[in-house]
Amino acid sequence: FAAFAAALLLAGCKHDLGVYTSVDEFKDPSPQDAEYVIRPGDLLYVRVFNQDQMSARPRVRADGKISLPFLNDVVAAGYTPVVLSAQLQTRLKDFINTPVVTISLEEQRTVQISVLGEVARPGVYVVDASSGLLQALAQGGGFTTFARKDIFVMRALKPGENPTRIYFTFEALSRAQGKAASFTLRAGDVVLVE
Repeated sequence: FAAFAAALLLAGCKHDLGVYTSVDEFKDPSPQDAEYVIRPGDLLYVRVFNQDQMSARPRVRADGKISLPFLNDVVAAGYTPVVLSAQLQTRLKDFINTPVVTISLEEQRTVQISVLGEVARPGVYVVDASSGLLQALAQGGGFTTFARKDIFVMRALKPGENPTRIYFTFEALSRAQGKAASFTLRAGDVVLVE
């Protein structure tokens, strides 16, 4: 009887994870660019060398523009800091001789994600765009005592399509192994802990 009970207990522990893609096998059709692209919500530092009155710390608005002295509204979203600084240098030639413009990212935009399932505080959280899965799990208060520590990120790759389920093991996350270590969350991602 003891052997039968043990077999039933082990059979009950096995669970089906459903259809998913392991994070190490996941190929993002729109990978993050190697060079940073400015997006709405970013806080920039636009420095015009030796021209403090022309320098500014604008936040990129929802329409993708920033406001700068002498130039008024300038489209910033969608450009890299290097490309935007070159454009600003060209436009500032009307006001000063040989302008030198540098742009640095002061504060990255935030993204809204959901953390659901077997976490202490499920809900919607705002995190930095460079946040990884461990930060999201910490926002959710960590695992409940019932968690099997099967972690999924549900990501919609194309509008109108079902989200892709990307599977992570807690061991790979905590040891920073494989692609789990460099995976970053995006706006609209849903983190699900089973």
